[in-house]
Amino acid sequence: MNDDRNADGPDAAHTRPAGLDDKTVEALGKLSEALETVERARGRLFDLHQLIGHADLMLDDAVALLRAAGHGKTADRVRDEVLGRNVIAGRWTFQIVEDFEDGYYATFRNVEREAREELAGGRRHLYEAEMKEQRRTHGQTGHEAVPDELGA
Repeated sequence: MNDDRNADGPDAAHTRPAGLDDKTVEALGKLSEALETVERARGRLFDLHQLIGHADLMLDDAVALLRAAGHGKTADRVRDEVLGRNVIAGRWTFQIVEDFEDGYYATFRNVEREAREELAGGRRHLYEAEMKEQRRTHGQTGHEAVPDELGA
């Protein structure tokens, strides 16, 4: 058995440090949950980036097809007013992604990590680890505290 966990409990990385109170564990859990939500939003921002980029590239075909169909004025308008246009004043989506990642996202990640380091010795997901311990059936296959290779 691995020395860094209880006989049938979580590993040391997911065990509450001595003296850490319930409110702090709950607060760190909520902070982690908020960061996870921001991670989901970040994924959607990348979706926006890729979808807008793909749409802009499709405009090349639309312009060519409009022109081939004899609609030069409409083709010119699509080319001049939409193709390559900024999605936000002065910015393409890659610039929005960079601003988000270097500003809000980087700050949020650092604050969350520093809070965990200061208050819980850097341990992650303590709230969830304790919930797992409360909800799992000890000794039941499929309800193990850690993977077998960690417990051996």
